[in-house]
Amino acid sequence: MSPLKDAGLSKREIRDLSREKGLPTWSKQSFACLASRFAFGEVISEERLGMIDAAEQILLERGIRQVRVRFHGAIARIEVQPDDFAHLVDSDVREDVIRNIRALGFKYVTLDLGGYQTGSMNMTIGGQTLN
Repeated sequence: MSPLKDAGLSKREIRDLSREKGLPTWSKQSFACLASRFAFGEVISEERLGMIDAAEQILLERGIRQVRVRFHGAIARIEVQPDDFAHLVDSDVREDVIRNIRALGFKYVTLDLGGYQTGSMNMTIGGQTLN
């Protein structure tokens, strides 16, 4: 459901109104639907959506601004901008991220060396590759 869209509001109008009302999220980066973190045909449940959302929040709270956590069963595949690799693999940050994401139910926490890529789950369809 998209009630603000249904009301005819644009993203710009929503941001402007949010800023006027003093909402702290007025300048928050927009995110694609959490369902885009799953491979086609993968079962999407509230629990799994919650795991992905919480994992991304863990990374955002540690200063990573552009992030996607992709769901691969027991594996949380992290995509960030290559400029953020060094920060993420700093020993204190890395250990904290691993501990907290495993606590969500993932057994493995991986960093995709390809970096952040929109639509990367499309690679699971018929052997397609990204440009």
